[in-house]
Amino acid sequence: MIAFLSGKIKNKGSGYIILEINNIGYKVFVSQIFFSNLDIGQLIDLYTYQHIREDAMDLYGLKTMEELKFFELLLSVSGIGPKSALGVLSIADVRDIKNSIVAGDSALLIKVSGIGRKIAERVVLELREKISKTNFIEGKINNTVNASGDEIDALLALGYSIIQARQALSAVDSKIKESGERIRQALRNLGR
Repeated sequence: MIAFLSGKIKNKGSGYIILEINNIGYKVFVSQIFFSNLDIGQLIDLYTYQHIREDAMDLYGLKTMEELKFFELLLSVSGIGPKSALGVLSIADVRDIKNSIVAGDSALLIKVSGIGRKIAERVVLELREKISKTNFIEGKINNTVNASGDEIDALLALGYSIIQARQALSAVDSKIKESGERIRQALRNLGR
């Protein structure tokens, strides 16, 4: 089992990188957020998940151990495969996704290609308690107000990406509860 790789990015493809280590190239699939921050020739360290099937042996690269643990937690849910789990990690950072699941909000997960409403609700149902317990034990309880699906949809309709929408809404003052005002504040944040 390959658990960690450290090397130089030799090339980039659609959603994957070729990582050169001792003159051997490893094809490693990475999240879109991570992919957009990588350059050819860059030296990187990756925690990896090796997925073996009858017809393929794929590597999935994750930036941190926390991402790897969450990736594996997502895989424990029936209907979520490695590509879908990587898609989840491509829409927001792990902390925001966990907060969304703990809050019982499946709207963020529905944005992932290949995850419909039923699977998103299953993820929330199966992982909500596990994440709550883990965050409590690790002292990572976060009291931030999560963006509702309607707020994110409004910003998406205006042409912003899911990542931009989540970041702008997370920067809105937690005292503001009214959805319309939260969207206005998020737009101000995006305009800066």
